[in-house]
Amino acid sequence: MRLGVETRRLGTGERCELVASANLTQLRSMSTMRLRAILRTQEDHSRMKRPFPFKFLPFRFPLLYLPLRFLLFGLLPLLGLALSGCGRDTANDPSASLNGGSDAFERVAIQLNWYPEAEHGGVYQAQASGIYADAGLQVDIRPGGPSAPIAGELTLGRCQFAIANADDVVHFRREGADIVAVAAVVQNSPRCILVQTASGVDSLDKLKGLTLQCEAGRGFVEFMRKQGLLEGVREVPYAGSVAPLVADAKIAIQGYAFTEPLMAKQAGAEVNELMVSSIGWNPYSSVLVTTGDLVRDQPELVQSMVDATLRGWRDYLTDAAQANVAILEANRHGLTAETLEYGAAKLRELALPEQASLDTIGQMQASRWDTLVEQMDSLADENDRGKVKAQDCFTLQFLPSPKS
Repeated sequence: MRLGVETRRLGTGERCELVASANLTQLRSMSTMRLRAILRTQEDHSRMKRPFPFKFLPFRFPLLYLPLRFLLFGLLPLLGLALSGCGRDTANDPSASLNGGSDAFERVAIQLNWYPEAEHGGVYQAQASGIYADAGLQVDIRPGGPSAPIAGELTLGRCQFAIANADDVVHFRREGADIVAVAAVVQNSPRCILVQTASGVDSLDKLKGLTLQCEAGRGFVEFMRKQGLLEGVREVPYAGSVAPLVADAKIAIQGYAFTEPLMAKQAGAEVNELMVSSIGWNPYSSVLVTTGDLVRDQPELVQSMVDATLRGWRDYLTDAAQANVAILEANRHGLTAETLEYGAAKLRELALPEQASLDTIGQMQASRWDTLVEQMDSLADENDRGKVKAQDCFTLQFLPSPKS
């Protein structure tokens, strides 16, 4: 349809009339703001007693002539209601429903704590397979990286959920951020120290004489220091690569069991994985977190996100193929399909220790949080001890009851 307006004489005065054709769908081509501008121009020309110059606007097949004010303030609101339900198949197009003004989809953002990898597999599975959409959620997955600003993004409301480690939650709360864990996927920490097999080091109490590339100040590093495991060890900043380890058997690096062991092997080095959990440092990993405000004010939204994400994790740990395609597309830092498949297999071992059932995914235990807070207090300055209560770090209200 084309929409046009022309000047017609009515008695001694002149007024602008709008000519519309029968094809109402094309009324969308002229916005309300545009019509208001037309109206203002009409009134200006009426005061000047001159014809309103709308001959340049094309139209054809006129059927009715309506005063512009009636069209602007009467017809368009009704027309908007009529058009909101047509034009696209909203049942099969979530974005169409959302953009068309429907409240069926809740927009949320989730901030990752690192570049997209297997440790985020359940999130990408829920997105790729439509689980989030089925739950009425439109989820924006935001990749992280070194020093991903999780607490800041959550506190400022720029995201509603994030992936973190349990010790991060304690740290955030110690710094004054009301961050709460609502589900924990990886039960045994993937944190490890990698050494070349040729070094002869096969346990964490034999690192003396090596150079350890690590992130200073991280909880696991300070825990190792307190245990006396870093005596005689030269500490240098972590380079973010396995290359130094491959080049020198006297170098050890921090790593995650999901990726670095295979990367080192692909580069030609046989390595030993020294799991930090073996010495008692075992915070949950791949933890879904949100803010205390969201837990209190929008529990239905939190419940929907937890349910959908855990369903995504159960599916990912059953068959990772679909999500891995999405992860590889989102990762811009050299992740390969082989590394991702390796990571998914490793993750299953850590998320389901002792052949636990998929139904246990996400569960947390108060005793684990108690132990973690006690350990972190023992590592903290005196002024920071006791600031965080373990029961404030997590909630079980959104998790299914454990099956006996």
